[in-house]
Amino acid sequence: MSFQPSGRVVVTGLGAVTPLGLSVDEFWPRMLAGESGIGSVTLMDTTEYPTKIAAEVKDFDASVYVDKKEARRIDRFMAFAVAASQMALDDANFPMDDEDLKYEVGCLIGSGIGGLNTMTEQTQKLWREGPDRVSPFLVPYMIPDMASGYTSIRYGFKGPNTCVVTACATGVHSIGDAYHIIKRGDAIAMIAGGTEASINPIGMAGFCAARAMTTKNEAGATASRPFDATRDGFILGEGAGVLVLEDYEFAKARGAKIYGEVIGYGMSGDAHHITMPAPNGDGAYRSMLKCLKSGGLTPKDIDYVNAHGTSTPYNDKFETMAIKRAFGEEAHSTPVSSTKSSIGHCLGAAGAIESVICLLAMRDQIMPPTINYSTPDPECDLDYVPNEARKAQIDVAMTNSFGFGGHNGTLAFRRITE
Repeated sequence: MSFQPSGRVVVTGLGAVTPLGLSVDEFWPRMLAGESGIGSVTLMDTTEYPTKIAAEVKDFDASVYVDKKEARRIDRFMAFAVAASQMALDDANFPMDDEDLKYEVGCLIGSGIGGLNTMTEQTQKLWREGPDRVSPFLVPYMIPDMASGYTSIRYGFKGPNTCVVTACATGVHSIGDAYHIIKRGDAIAMIAGGTEASINPIGMAGFCAARAMTTKNEAGATASRPFDATRDGFILGEGAGVLVLEDYEFAKARGAKIYGEVIGYGMSGDAHHITMPAPNGDGAYRSMLKCLKSGGLTPKDIDYVNAHGTSTPYNDKFETMAIKRAFGEEAHSTPVSSTKSSIGHCLGAAGAIESVICLLAMRDQIMPPTINYSTPDPECDLDYVPNEARKAQIDVAMTNSFGFGGHNGTLAFRRITE
């Protein structure tokens, strides 16, 4: 079909599967109310694990979105992606009956780890029963790109179909890369986001071995404490966030509701350490700076920052330093909150879910809180919207994501009022 790109990209649909609810309408009010999705792990036996709590997605039924046979077979991270995609497409009232349009619609749903449940189950089967008993679906349901691949197959989208794998920066990079695909005219619309399902024996063991997670099991729902002086590690979460991105003129012509415009996108590399962030948050600083520059923004334009805010000692300290360096004198007057305090760290899905949160914050003109904040850290001295949601004018919102390997990503969204 003939189409001239406008160079502007807007968000018309949102979908989310989170530890606070199985839809946007379920999780958003609970987050604003300061609820927590963190509790004892039920997906596996944690008897021998130092960390026994996580932020699980509860009562999820994949058969709501795919047939029962497929629901039993596909990996959990794929099922989350399909569910969030269906919600986002429904929310956007996207014209699914236009077969010609599907050649111009792509998928970019990333995952930091991919089908870890499939890999774990089939590895156990290999050791127990031998190679002949390993499922032929092991490889296709293990590889991270299958969230995008399966979604495109399910809906018949034949435009750009790819995948980002940048650890905990995956969700932001997926949306940012999809934004550029539309902006340069390679697609009219993209289904973009991130998905993750790694609360299983090997996932928990790996993060425990890395000493990245909290061991304050007795704290339960209050264990994730971003920017608090008593923080000691992150809480592993799971879920998916998906956005429908469209060329602005196309969305406007079809009468779509618009949550906001993607106005800036920045990326950087730490080139420092496989897991430790760069000293003083140098990579995070440069990512934010590039985001501001790409959107023609100044720090004064940013009304709210959704922080990476993992509740680890180094991340929160260095992210605070990076924000102060990037925002200068505006840093202390710019509200910053970490919603990982409510839903844990959803790894490759984190930045996508947090992008959904930014867009909802702009829609409702309210900032979600950083819950469990009680003991100020002198090295983390910004306005973290502690414990209670805050009504405010939010015209531009920014979100940060940083991943193992030194991957950094920052997105900025602008509310459209016209």
